[in-house]
Amino acid sequence: MKCNHCENVAAYSRKYSGESLCSSCFSKSITRKTAKTISKYKMITRGDVVGVAVSGGKDSLSLLHVLKQISLDHGFTLHAITIDEGIPGYRDEALSIVRDFCKSLDVEHGVYSYKELFGTTLEQSLELRAGEKVSSCSICGVLRRRAIDFGAKELGVDTVATGHNLDDFVQTFIINLLSGDTGKIGWMDPDSQDRKAMRIKPFCEIYENEIVFYAFTNGIPFQSEECPHMNEGIRTEIRNFLNSLEQTHAGIKNNMYQSILKVSSRMRGEDGKEWKTCSRCGTACTGSTCSVCNTLLNLGLG
Repeated sequence: MKCNHCENVAAYSRKYSGESLCSSCFSKSITRKTAKTISKYKMITRGDVVGVAVSGGKDSLSLLHVLKQISLDHGFTLHAITIDEGIPGYRDEALSIVRDFCKSLDVEHGVYSYKELFGTTLEQSLELRAGEKVSSCSICGVLRRRAIDFGAKELGVDTVATGHNLDDFVQTFIINLLSGDTGKIGWMDPDSQDRKAMRIKPFCEIYENEIVFYAFTNGIPFQSEECPHMNEGIRTEIRNFLNSLEQTHAGIKNNMYQSILKVSSRMRGEDGKEWKTCSRCGTACTGSTCSVCNTLLNLGLG
C-alpha cells in the first residue's frame, strides 16, 4: 500500500482519518499538527524561552524532538527540565537517555531532584502521607510540579511544555468525573488554565499511539522501565477501556476530546473560583494557598 501523500510505501494507517502514511509524511503530519495547536492556543511566541519537562518517556522526548524542529523556523529557545524522584532502579536509565538526547539536539538540560529540593525522595515522602487514600501518584505529581517550577525559574523560561497527549486529556476528564471533582472540568480547556499557570500541552490533540510510532520511526530512544507506582490509581484501567473503544470505534477519543472542550468552556467560572496568587509561593492558583504548598505542608515539608 502506498502513502496517500507521496509514492513511498505506507508505514502507518491512521484509522480515524482513513489515511495511509509513509514514515516521512507521518512525521511531518505530527510536526504540522503540533505547530497548529501551538498557534491556535497562542502557546509560544517568537523570542520565548520554553522549558520542556522531559522525563525520558516517549511523549516528552518526542515533544522535545518536534519542538526543536519548530523552533528553528519560529525563533524560540528550548531548555530541558528533568526531575529525579529518587525511585530506586527506575530513574537512572531515563537520566542517561535524556542527557544524551539533549546533547544530540544541542538543548541545555537541567536535572532537579526531590532530595535536593525537599530533603526527601518520593519513597521517603510516601511514609509521611496521612492515610492510604493519598495516592503515591498524587504526591509525586505535586512534588514534580514544584520541582519543575524551580527548574523553570532557574533556567529563566517563559513557559513549560509537557508531553501530555489527547489520551491523557480524555483520561483526566473521566477521572475528574468519577472522583466528583467537577470543578476542575471548567479549567481543562487549553485556552484557560495552562497559560496562567505557565503550562502548555502542545501534544494535547495527538493520540498516544501516534506519539509511540513517531518515536519509533524517528529512532528516538525512551525509557523502557515502567514506574513501579503506575498502576496504583484508576488511570490505567481508564486507558485500557478507552483503547478498547477506539479499536472498535475509530475516532471516538477525538470525538470525546472535542466534546470535553465544549463542556469545559461552558463550565468555566461556574465553580465561583477565580485566579489568585498563592500566599506562600506566589504561583497562580484558585485558592489562598496552592495545592502544591498544601500537600507539602501536610507532609511536613512546607
